[in-house]
Amino acid sequence: MLQISKLMSQGAALAPVLVKRAATVELDWDVRQKSRFDATDSQGRSLGIFLSRGTVVRGGDVLVAEDGSLVQVIAAPQPVLVITPCPTHGSAFDLTRAAYHLGNRHVPIELKPDHLKIEPDHVLADLLRAMHLTVVEATVAFEPEGGAYSTGGHGHDHAHDPAPAPAAQNLSSIPIAVEKPHVHGPSCNHGHDHPHGSHGH
Repeated sequence: MLQISKLMSQGAALAPVLVKRAATVELDWDVRQKSRFDATDSQGRSLGIFLSRGTVVRGGDVLVAEDGSLVQVIAAPQPVLVITPCPTHGSAFDLTRAAYHLGNRHVPIELKPDHLKIEPDHVLADLLRAMHLTVVEATVAFEPEGGAYSTGGHGHDHAHDPAPAPAAQNLSSIPIAVEKPHVHGPSCNHGHDHPHGSHGH
């Protein structure tokens, strides 16, 4: 078994040609969040991965074996739920609200500007649909957001300057958005189980 104890985040400092020639290994999220696991690469070699505790492996990372050989990690497609706003009546704020509620349940979430991804869970799917979101099943790579304080070998080396203190602002001048009632139309396809008559149709 080939021993691996070093990870290079996204192949940093490696020449692209070396990464292109490297063997690959496909791993799903359940495996990639572990620091110790076994796997088999594209060349049929058995790998024993022993990384620093707390390390999270991401698609695109490169593992360096004890003999100096490289193995690029590919995030394996896996079943997920893809969450998007209602295309007719939804807004980006609906995703923000969904991420807040999912975060309160400590659910791993992949955050994108136009959608969220979570692992399959029929209870959460029903909750999200009740919030007027579209939830569909898919089999794709899953890269959930890391914790705010977990670097997992992916931390920044540069220092951030402290943000300037905000200027005093008259709170009465800030517009407050009032959420409009959700009105359903024929193209509002997010699997509601409740009768639409209750929404004034």
